[in-house]
Amino acid sequence: QVHLVESGGGLVQPGESLRLSCAASGSIRSINNMAWYRQAPGNERELVARITSGGTTTYADSVKGRFTISRDNAKNTVSLQMNSLKAEDTAVYYCNADIVTYAVGWSRNYWGQGTQVTVSS
Repeated sequence: QVHLVESGGGLVQPGESLRLSCAASGSIRSINNMAWYRQAPGNERELVARITSGGTTTYADSVKGRFTISRDNAKNTVSLQMNSLKAEDTAVYYCNADIVTYAVGWSRNYWGQGTQVTVSS
């Protein structure tokens, strides 16, 4: 059994910063890609940022230059540093990871439960 648990969401004002963290736990053999997605009310879930096991990153155009994704392979964690937040960043943010467990032996995709980020004055 694998669990992804996010933390760090909350209410901030425009221009402020917030840091999200996600920890993977369970019988984990290895983790390939880790990513953050978000979903605003009435919208589809969209990719915010992705990081490979080797550290290569990809960002949505809307967050380039403002958000930074990072990971700690030893701790099975991924973080998202969000700076210069805007009202349009308001959404539920989800952690996502491709994980190989000892039980299954091949990569499966897992989601966290989500954490709310609200940017409002």
